[in-house]
Amino acid sequence: MLRLTANASKRAIRPSPVIMSRKSSSLPAGYAEDPKAPAMLRYEASLPRLPVPALESTCAKYLETVQPLVTPEEYSKTKAAVSSFLSSPLAAELQKRLKDRAAKPETLNWLSEWWNDVAYMAYRDPVVVYVSYFFVHMDDRLRRDPAKRAASLIKAMLPFQPEKVRGAPLSMASYKWLFHSSRYPVKPSDTAEKFDPKTNNHIVVLRKNRFYVVPLANSAGVEFSAAEIEAQLQNIIAHAGSSPHPTPIGALTSDNRDLWADAREALLAASPSGKNAELLKKIEGAMIVLALDDTKPVTREDISWQTWVGNGRNRWYDKHQLIVYDNGRSGFLGEHSCMDGTPTLRMNEFVLASLALKKIDLGPEQVQTSQLPPVEELVFEVNDKVKSLVKDSEKRFDELVGKHDLHVLHYEGFGKNFTKQHKTSPDATAQLIKQLAFHKMFGRPGVTYESAQTRKYQLGRTEVIRSASNESKAWAEAMLDSNVTDPVHLRTLFTRAATRHIQYAAWAADGQGVDRHLFGLKRLLKSDEGVPEIYTDPSFSKSNHWELSTSQLSSPYFDGWGYGEVVEDGYGLSYSIGDDYIRWTITSLKRDTAVLKHYLAEAASEVKHMLEAAAKKDKEAEKNKL
Repeated sequence: MLRLTANASKRAIRPSPVIMSRKSSSLPAGYAEDPKAPAMLRYEASLPRLPVPALESTCAKYLETVQPLVTPEEYSKTKAAVSSFLSSPLAAELQKRLKDRAAKPETLNWLSEWWNDVAYMAYRDPVVVYVSYFFVHMDDRLRRDPAKRAASLIKAMLPFQPEKVRGAPLSMASYKWLFHSSRYPVKPSDTAEKFDPKTNNHIVVLRKNRFYVVPLANSAGVEFSAAEIEAQLQNIIAHAGSSPHPTPIGALTSDNRDLWADAREALLAASPSGKNAELLKKIEGAMIVLALDDTKPVTREDISWQTWVGNGRNRWYDKHQLIVYDNGRSGFLGEHSCMDGTPTLRMNEFVLASLALKKIDLGPEQVQTSQLPPVEELVFEVNDKVKSLVKDSEKRFDELVGKHDLHVLHYEGFGKNFTKQHKTSPDATAQLIKQLAFHKMFGRPGVTYESAQTRKYQLGRTEVIRSASNESKAWAEAMLDSNVTDPVHLRTLFTRAATRHIQYAAWAADGQGVDRHLFGLKRLLKSDEGVPEIYTDPSFSKSNHWELSTSQLSSPYFDGWGYGEVVEDGYGLSYSIGDDYIRWTITSLKRDTAVLKHYLAEAASEVKHMLEAAAKKDKEAEKNKL
């Protein structure tokens, strides 16, 4: 994306570096700046490559993580399957193939191509609910008018720069997909395209299911001020009127990817002149999509729901979207295929912090309306077939979304300050609360996925932290045992479980987890090679059937975030940890979501009381020594 010069009320748009310069001498050993690379990628070539873990280490970790999830009889069979695999010539050969793949000069990351395809591009279910994730912005009391709020967000987004280098550099490759990019529905696997920001220097605005183009600069290349963008958005709101467009083309993007691929071809065919192709390119090449919704959500549940799924019509789910409501509240919906949540969090946080701290130049407040471009609506040519396809997509969206519910628990009993006071990890504490809540609800550990970032490696994305452990199970069972009353003993079990969680999190961040390695080995099986028993053993599917899909992203500028469940009988369980709160957003196919919310609150309070009671006993013991 193009960057802007600083300290000017009317700024000419020009390219500029996206990362502040840093002296190579301040980098950790092994890293170097590549002066020939684009600024954002200046350290990319010197990042280490994703490692291939030792087979023995992965198998040992796998067995450890399976044990709390299965019966002793099942575990015995799993141990035999793992032992047989580990000693087999085929396992050694698969490991060699994976190492050979990782060693190829052209393979910057042995996992990335496979994972992007299997987890995202080849995934055929609708992206909304199953793939997209959302952020809810904190309220801006100075900008309750939707056009003013939206204009300020767009204006503050323009000078965004990706993360500055602190400590060891991280992979920045995914940032290219943040702006001016789009996902495409293609059979059997989707694709993505990056557009030239110089020739696509605009946003696309959705209002009442209608599409509008708003340029970000005038014909001379001078950037519009926030007030000028606001005026254009007001014109769009007025132009769209009060009646939604009867054929919401955006609904097609909410559908199964194969159905959307077919519908896209039908949409193109409905316009022999090529007009629809031009309009699609306008949408897909835009910096970002701005959805101006006509609802006024107030509660955390309501605004989270609206930002996550909306009504399925006033959206374009193949691109990142800002969403602004008629009461000035706002949020962000992320298109997940090419980049994960951390980069988009950084962008949103930059925008919101710039506005809150008044560190963004919004330009002059005076608007010369005569110099503004006229409202440009993108009106698709549609025939009866397209209209029918749109109605079918609307129906499927309503059915899918109607099966779901969403609850938010904003727990103010404690947060980071409390956990640090009691010398325990905030994230491990939140994960253990989840395990205790699941035990309360189901009487056993929950098979849990926590996302770990692996961007210390070239093209790195994520690895799984397997949060259920023998230690977390022992602690949760003790917490539920009425005969166990000593808080110091319970804290000891808690500390062991937290320590184990921290260790596995470190392994995952270092590319030493279980799941991606086993995935990579299986991918290298040849068609005439039998599938090893480690993969057909029931424990394998049970231990990666992610009943709790969890991830932490925390920001003082967010009032919530979330995503959908990944298995039909599971829960999406995003969370944020503030200084004095923990907030969970829980989604599911109406599987007693409110009950899990209750148990999370109950478990959190019990953890608080346990740690406080143990600390009190410590003080009493210390006093008795004197």
